[in-house]
Amino acid sequence: MPRRTLDNPIVLAVLGLLLEQSSHPHQMLAELRKRSDNHAALITRGTLYNTVAALAEAGWLVSEGRQRSGNRPERTVYALTRAGHDELVRRLDSQIRDPEREFSQFLGAVTYLGALGPSGAVEALTERARRLTQRTSADEERLADALAAGVPRLHVIEAEYALCLARAEMTWIASAIDDIRTGSLTWPVAAAPHPPSPSPDH
Repeated sequence: MPRRTLDNPIVLAVLGLLLEQSSHPHQMLAELRKRSDNHAALITRGTLYNTVAALAEAGWLVSEGRQRSGNRPERTVYALTRAGHDELVRRLDSQIRDPEREFSQFLGAVTYLGALGPSGAVEALTERARRLTQRTSADEERLADALAAGVPRLHVIEAEYALCLARAEMTWIASAIDDIRTGSLTWPVAAAPHPPSPSPDH
């Protein structure tokens, strides 16, 4: 199995999930998608099955047998091995200690914010802030419901972190919009959006 499969970012998620309980890939996929919007966007059935196969080949997972539910086909249930547990701890320790620069799509887009022009930038940022506000409110409700239902705070600590990042982003967006409107953030002439070139047919 290619080494890059073991470098896949969902490896940590799979190992962490199996730390909680043994599971088959179909169940893993459903649970990971339920827990994280990022996982829902990144994980496909093929990607997960390839990752599980690579983890088993590396000795980090072991089959506990096959399980059947109703009329559904039998599915192989996997458990975390001692080596898998050690690898999970190693990766967690490394990723928590080392603040690597993570390049997001938004950061890449902000790099070229000037291409939108002042009014376009304000419009786009305002819309992003509106959507972030809606999503954050829903996430806050889900977190509050989980805590009220008795879910240990440590089990939803990643939701707290995600909310903190979202709030910080909204604060920055509001500041950027205000700076554009007051003229504190100016647009060089070269950065102004250009009208599209006329078609050769016209």
